[in-house]
Amino acid sequence: MLTRLIAPVRRLFWPDTLFGRLVLILAAGLFAGQLLTSTIWFDTHDNRTLEIPARLFASRLADTVRLLQHAPDAATRDTILDELSDARYTLRWMVSPPPASPDTPHSLTLRATSGLISGVIEKRLAEPVDVRLLDAQLRDDSGRHRGILSLFDSRMPTGNFHVLLNVPGQGWLDVHSAEGQAGMHSERGELVFDYLLRIYLLRFAAVCAIAFVAVRFALAPLRQLTRAAEALGRNIHRAPLPETGPQEVRSAAQSFNAMQQQLIDNFTERSRFLAAVSHDLRSPLTRLRLRAEMLPDASWRERLRGDLDDMEAMVRATLDVVQGVEITEARQKIDLDSMLEGLVEDAREAGHEASVTGNTRAPVKGFARNLKRCLQNLVDNAIHYGGAAHITVRDDGSLVRVSVSDNGPGIADAALLERVFEPYFRIASASGAQTGSGTGLGLTIARSVAAAHGGTLTLVNRVENGRIAGLDAELVLPRDD
Repeated sequence: MLTRLIAPVRRLFWPDTLFGRLVLILAAGLFAGQLLTSTIWFDTHDNRTLEIPARLFASRLADTVRLLQHAPDAATRDTILDELSDARYTLRWMVSPPPASPDTPHSLTLRATSGLISGVIEKRLAEPVDVRLLDAQLRDDSGRHRGILSLFDSRMPTGNFHVLLNVPGQGWLDVHSAEGQAGMHSERGELVFDYLLRIYLLRFAAVCAIAFVAVRFALAPLRQLTRAAEALGRNIHRAPLPETGPQEVRSAAQSFNAMQQQLIDNFTERSRFLAAVSHDLRSPLTRLRLRAEMLPDASWRERLRGDLDDMEAMVRATLDVVQGVEITEARQKIDLDSMLEGLVEDAREAGHEASVTGNTRAPVKGFARNLKRCLQNLVDNAIHYGGAAHITVRDDGSLVRVSVSDNGPGIADAALLERVFEPYFRIASASGAQTGSGTGLGLTIARSVAAAHGGTLTLVNRVENGRIAGLDAELVLPRDD
């Protein structure tokens, strides 16, 4: 039970297809990389949000230094500091600056803000000034230092600065300041929405679209190889794969073509071997027949003739199977209606009852010689076991169904409906003797030919009024247009 519940979840996160897995790997890799680089994006936004307060603070500090430089005496300078200082901007003199501590943080944000403040002050004063930025923080609307989190829940984040500045010829100033956004504000959550939409969603959608196209294009040779492997089972003499494309694809195509040629050579050698065996066996069989005729006992002569006939029939049938299922012709369009009419006419000329009803909408693609052999075997079986062959054709545009029905006893044992397709298998009659005079290879050949066309062949008992009224052999052929 647990396995059945886990399987769909597993297929959701790890698809069964190589196409789905490659797309998932590319998308997951992008998502992981984006998560790692998102801190840089937020840090940049933190700097941008801190930039306006830093510029306002630097301008205010530059104006303060200019006033101090124009003050006539120390008392006036102290008065200026007292007048300018408030809760958000405090100034006090220092005798000397504290030594730089090795533990002082030197983050990217601090260095960037320090350079910005120094640049604005020097530009406003038109002379270099020694400015040391000790701290620069972005605080939310309630005054808490929350880092980049203040970007998400504050409409007007505030910049807090702690600076030591050397006023030329006068001394060092210790400055603490809190500067706002100069009236600019952003809606809460707007930054998150902007980030998720533009950075994650749009990029993720773009990469998935590109991955779908790229992976499908990259896997096209693999799909071609799959189709070639399926076609090889139906026609071993199909055209070889084109050996083009990337090196890996060319190597796979060369290996596939080499395998196909080896199979062709093996089948050809097998056919030659069976033909040679069939030919070589004829001479000893002929000698045995001559010697059997010289036996004085007539009963022994008759029994030996029967054994020799069976041996010769088995040899012929074995060679017949090889030749019957081997595809040695090109795939072509077949007028199935004309083929069935021809088989019915041949059966009628031989004195048997045969008919065909229905027709196909268009020719079907296949191997004419093998398909005729398949249908001939089905018609012969229907006539032999049921006394007649009634053919019904149905075509729905995607599948062509050919049913060959007889009026015989059918096959009562359902398990035998599949076993009769096994080579040399024949159903025993009630007396224990095997029915028919064949070798039990007709249906084997017929099903092999059906499989070579990508179709199926099944046997079904036809039941009428609660009893078996005959056997239907249904051949289903897919259209390969």
